[in-house]
Amino acid sequence: MTDSEPRRRGDKRDRLVAGAGDLLHRQGVAGTTLAQVAEESGVPPGNVYYYFKTKDDLVRAVIEARTAEVRALLASFETRRSPAARLKALAHQWVEMRDLVARYGCPFGTLTSELDRRDDGLDEAAAEPLAVLLDWAQAQFRLLGRRDARELAVALLAGVQGGAVLTNAFRDPDLMSAQVRHLDRWIDSLT
Repeated sequence: MTDSEPRRRGDKRDRLVAGAGDLLHRQGVAGTTLAQVAEESGVPPGNVYYYFKTKDDLVRAVIEARTAEVRALLASFETRRSPAARLKALAHQWVEMRDLVARYGCPFGTLTSELDRRDDGLDEAAAEPLAVLLDWAQAQFRLLGRRDARELAVALLAGVQGGAVLTNAFRDPDLMSAQVRHLDRWIDSLT
């Protein structure tokens, strides 16, 4: 085995997870096949089974990748000077993806909602990216000196997720922008 072989194999796996993440967001779990994932990823269909024995294994890998992306995003906010600025930066992520949200919904919320109908462990796993966001937001509100940090974190996530649902329902990206402006003012009122 050469040094490049593991990297190439890892690249294929990463491409499959990225392609699956895009398809799951656009089409849902039920509407996505492994053959579609292979095509989207530019990987031969037989290779999918080398990395993932089942579609559920691939879905789990997508959830893990999204959780890692959320952690990396939150770490990037640490350079902001205040907890309020970090919380606003989080809310503004939904403005950044407002066109995508208008068409397909929130990548975290839609997957969580779809998998919640199941009772096989994927339902709980799908909530992990949102749980990471919630815990992080709670820590930021605590840094603001708020005793009600958990309730405020829930309100913030409910605000962006509710905005995402309405943005998607009405296919109107401006609704997401308006909701985040409202959340900005709300965060300012808490400091």
